[in-house]
Amino acid sequence: MADLQLLKLDELDCLIKGVLYIDSVKFNGHSECYYFENPTDPVQCQKKPYNLENPYPLLLVNIGSGVSILAVYSKDNYKRVTGTSLGGGTFLGLCCLLTGCSTFEEALEMATRGESTTVDKLVRDIYGGDYERFGLPGWAVASSFGNMMCKEKRESICKEDLARATLVTITNNIGSITRMCALNENIDRVVFVGNFLRINTLSMKLLAYAMDYWSKGQLKALFLEHENLELASGLQALCSKRGQMENSDRSGLLHTIEQESQTESYQGPIVIVYEIE
Repeated sequence: MADLQLLKLDELDCLIKGVLYIDSVKFNGHSECYYFENPTDPVQCQKKPYNLENPYPLLLVNIGSGVSILAVYSKDNYKRVTGTSLGGGTFLGLCCLLTGCSTFEEALEMATRGESTTVDKLVRDIYGGDYERFGLPGWAVASSFGNMMCKEKRESICKEDLARATLVTITNNIGSITRMCALNENIDRVVFVGNFLRINTLSMKLLAYAMDYWSKGQLKALFLEHENLELASGLQALCSKRGQMENSDRSGLLHTIEQESQTESYQGPIVIVYEIE
């Protein structure tokens, strides 16, 4: 341990450089970036590749415990536009309180089996259908958890419904804030990243749905195949740039541990380990 040197780097610097790097690598010859076509139609919704060859400007939404939204104008020019404290940590914390679950995987599994419309108050619950004057469809959420004001409805829902409603609330909020940021910054390319999206296709589709709805189909929610690799790749790039990492035959060995990551079925993390000799 005496020969181990620690280098402190900015998380968001690493994130941005990593996102741009891994998209340029194209694992298995495929584009790293993708989106969901027809996100509002569960039957027609399909995953499609997206070419991020000319990425700037781009809005980068990093979803972890909370959310940071970055406007990226070039590889060295970016700013944090805003963020929200309602992120992945909020989802898990509320699910632990409401359902008694103890892990993110358990909360997500519950949400997959649940139905949020039994918990949320919809536009049609208030107006009897669509609110045509303002273009609000009857299925839109008017009040998250609004049905829980009624004792009978509280007694009729299950834990899975509560988990799903919590997830919908979080993703709708993120989608709404992101759309407003994209509008204010005049950016039409939005990429969602972060550990919250790891093996979490449900949340990706909900975010795609929210972005499509809030933007009236003008914005696509973009995602990355290896959503856990951005920080590690950015860390490697920044360390190399600063001369902290040399060739493996000199001062260390850089291992990229992929464990089946070259297959479409792999959904686990990719880990980069740097060993000091």
